[in-house]
Amino acid sequence: MSGINDRLKEIRAKLGLSQREFSKRIYISQSFYGELELGNQIINDRIIHLVSSVFNASKEWLRFGKGKMFSSGPPDVKLDRLIEIYNNLDEQLQDYLLLQSDVLLKIQKEKIDKK
Repeated sequence: MSGINDRLKEIRAKLGLSQREFSKRIYISQSFYGELELGNQIINDRIIHLVSSVFNASKEWLRFGKGKMFSSGPPDVKLDRLIEIYNNLDEQLQDYLLLQSDVLLKIQKEKIDKK
């Protein structure tokens, strides 16, 4: 039977995040997070709440391994990252990013049409 530290690691793996990315999103250091996964630190209510609220993870599943891992499906981490990048760009660079996205969509459509 897996412990809470294993379930924490499982959530991170399911989301495809490194320890660094995961710990940054829940506002703790990477070294402390690594100790949580190893079981060398206690996963307290604050950590459980952060993981639950940031990643939509089920507190019940995280604590006890019961039910589903995510309350209503895992978050789209890639989309969240793209939105974060977009929001940190100035207006001119936001427009450029949108133009480049349109070009990528056109290239993808052309590849699909050739098949």
